[in-house]
Amino acid sequence: MTQVDSHKFACVTAQFLDDKLAKNITILNISNVSSLADYFVIATGDSTPHVKALMETVKDKVKSTFSRLPVRQENDLKNRWNLIDYGDVVIHILHKEERETYAIEKFWSHAYSISENEWREASKEYSEYTK
Repeated sequence: MTQVDSHKFACVTAQFLDDKLAKNITILNISNVSSLADYFVIATGDSTPHVKALMETVKDKVKSTFSRLPVRQENDLKNRWNLIDYGDVVIHILHKEERETYAIEKFWSHAYSISENEWREASKEYSEYTK
């Protein structure tokens, strides 16, 4: 089992999502503004099947790479917003219309956003697991 801190875990899950063509990937560090988690990873899927596939990919890759299972997971009946909760990191995978409607980043605008360059750099050592 590979242990990593919540920052690296969020970055690697973002890379898992990117490898499966998720769009508009955002990582928010919410640790200073909420006790819900340390990070939110937010990504967009192009279609309902894509949203579901992204969720399944993340769960499978996290299980095989880190031997972690979600604390809980939720999705709406139409698979347009899936949530995977790992305790310290919560992953939101939304259909593009739901992403625009719910605007999670605007609600959490006081959280620190991790740049794409930063999460790509932090996840490099796990690139062998992302293919």
